[in-house]
Amino acid sequence: MIKSFFCRRSLFSPSPLRMTLSYLALGSWALVVLFPLYWLLITSFKLPIDVNTGPFYVPGVDFQPSLHAWHYILVGDLSNDTIRPYINTVIVALTSASLALLLGTTAAYGLTRFEYRPRVGAILAFIGCLVLVIFAIVSGVPWQIAVVAGLALFVLLLQTLGRRFKRSLANSDIAFWLVSQRMLPPVAVVIPIYVLFQRLNLLDTRIALIVTYLATNLPIVVWLMRDYFQTIPVELEECASIDGASRYRIFWSIVLPLSVPGLVATFLFVLVFAWNEYLLALFLSSSRAQTLPLTVAAQNATRGPQWWYMSVLILIMIVPVVVIAIVLERYIARGLLVGAIKG
Repeated sequence: MIKSFFCRRSLFSPSPLRMTLSYLALGSWALVVLFPLYWLLITSFKLPIDVNTGPFYVPGVDFQPSLHAWHYILVGDLSNDTIRPYINTVIVALTSASLALLLGTTAAYGLTRFEYRPRVGAILAFIGCLVLVIFAIVSGVPWQIAVVAGLALFVLLLQTLGRRFKRSLANSDIAFWLVSQRMLPPVAVVIPIYVLFQRLNLLDTRIALIVTYLATNLPIVVWLMRDYFQTIPVELEECASIDGASRYRIFWSIVLPLSVPGLVATFLFVLVFAWNEYLLALFLSSSRAQTLPLTVAAQNATRGPQWWYMSVLILIMIVPVVVIAIVLERYIARGLLVGAIKG
């Protein structure tokens, strides 16, 4: 009996001792990971005296639960300062993540299935015109005039100077350039972004946050979805093309259904990044478009570490994302693993 406790039952089944140790290790690690969330939850139901004289661990035994903090945040004096930032966070995060997924998925598919050879001259002309347009807007020129003048100058340079540069780039160069934009720290560009939206009269608006988050998260979508599309056999699309399906039909009816796990995992990634973003929201919003991370920071800065209120704010901030992750768990696991091993 004791010997069987140490022996394997089969080649692919560990011994009972090893299984017991594994479950103990996993249970201990789960306790370490989940205990901060449990502590956050019970703190939200404590009165200030219970927090200051604690620690208390079991509601109803160590302390009497109270809805004081929840009432104060959601219904009481701080409700106006909580509901609007929460709505702003939901709208900005969902909209920017959806647009990033839409644009990034199509761009990733194009980089995977089509061959691009843009000339260096055309790229330099576009970058130069874009810099001039931004400089003109910052200098006070109306953005409509600046954009039209920039497009006209780009067409002129493309027909003249752009043709003198014969060297061209490949898909891998384009993909690397897109991914490299994510390597740039936001603090390096937050001042130009602030000045740009100030000239456009879009400061403290949801549009400014949505556009900025979209530009920030777009490289992540292209990077992840490009790797995922490379795992889909191109022969499926070739067979559909032989049967007369258009490129749009192939992408909509074949590629996207096969890419659902990757789409879900990527969407959750960019949603979390947009949901928790702090630095750009700090510069681009003040009161009307303020998001929930700013509210949490402001609450801590103005009133001090009142953990019973902070716990409620943090819970209503993280619970929606956790619920989405649990609901979409089966897609997320597959989306993260497919394409991770190539050979």
